[in-house]
Amino acid sequence: MNDERNGSKSIAILGSTGSIGTQTLEVVRNNPQLQVAALAANSSVEKLEAQVREFHPKMVGMWTEKAAEDLRIRISDLDVKVVTGMEGLLEIAVLPESQVLVTAIVGMIGIRPTIAAIEAGKDIALANKETLVTAGHLIMPLARERGVSILPVDSEHSAIFQSLNGEPGNRIEKILLTASGGPFRGRTREQLAGMQVEDALKHPNWSMGRKITVDSSTLVNKGLEVMEAKWLFDVKLDQVQVVVHPQSIIHSAVQFVDGAIIAQLGMPDMKLPIQYALFYPDRRPMDGKRVDLFELQQLTFEKPDQETFEGLKLAYQAARQGGSMPTVFNAANEKAVALFLDKKISYLQIPELIGSAMEQHSVIKNPTVEQILEAEQQTYEYIAGRISYGW
Repeated sequence: MNDERNGSKSIAILGSTGSIGTQTLEVVRNNPQLQVAALAANSSVEKLEAQVREFHPKMVGMWTEKAAEDLRIRISDLDVKVVTGMEGLLEIAVLPESQVLVTAIVGMIGIRPTIAAIEAGKDIALANKETLVTAGHLIMPLARERGVSILPVDSEHSAIFQSLNGEPGNRIEKILLTASGGPFRGRTREQLAGMQVEDALKHPNWSMGRKITVDSSTLVNKGLEVMEAKWLFDVKLDQVQVVVHPQSIIHSAVQFVDGAIIAQLGMPDMKLPIQYALFYPDRRPMDGKRVDLFELQQLTFEKPDQETFEGLKLAYQAARQGGSMPTVFNAANEKAVALFLDKKISYLQIPELIGSAMEQHSVIKNPTVEQILEAEQQTYEYIAGRISYGW
């Protein structure tokens, strides 16, 4: 529980064994004011056991019953409740002992726990972009109604959030959403045709999970961030401009109605936006390399090549159509990337699959959570059929 006397704060983390989850726990290690009330993971039993023994949560969740039973046996000497599946995630989301839910889980599985946590009055440290991409029209009004803060953990959205400090939202002229360009920046479509999994996973600046690293290479991740920014900062789609910035030092910026631009700069380190979200509005000391402008010497900027990297183009198209189309875009990408990582499709077939899934979908304008999840499932089934029948 939050203790006013010592400024302590208790958090729950969904996706604690993934890239964002493990870095969140690094922030906890370096800040004794933070306690961990609950952790949840997909299937990494050994990693979660180690986290439980170090951070002493009251509750932990595994996605499958088999993994949960394995964990129960491993930690039978501890007084920790083990929960499973979606019901377990929902139980963790509303746990009275925590004030902040860190949604570091990957995919649309994060929607229902996020809604439950908001309804329970929890602040959200949001690293699960799919939640706003597919259900922003439900999430943001609910957060406003409940007086809950949505604190972005993505480096770009955190940068925008920090740049807006002290500024009313109606003064925004344009959001400048930076992108590193990924490992294939400057390549032609002909060159991309031969790219393999190992090539796509060599990100020049950031250390991330496999799926998001591939998304960065296709610019799909930037497309998802465009949609997320639209909801987070209540702007029109055309007010979000993607700027390729290979050095990843400017994490994003805001241009205001008077022409002034305010940006947030820093080294590429996810622990900074994570820590900022957990302690907002305070800033706490953090170790790590600092930006040396003399060493850096120059920052460069380019327009994104949306003809070569169709993922971004398709994202804008999905966002303009709105309703259930962003769900189809996201779900098709999830399946396509999984197939690519399994070496069942080629690199350029990722945007091909996304585009074909979008073409066959009839948009639902204001989908409920049930309709969002149904559109996701229908998209999965469509892609499975495409793969079964060949190309």
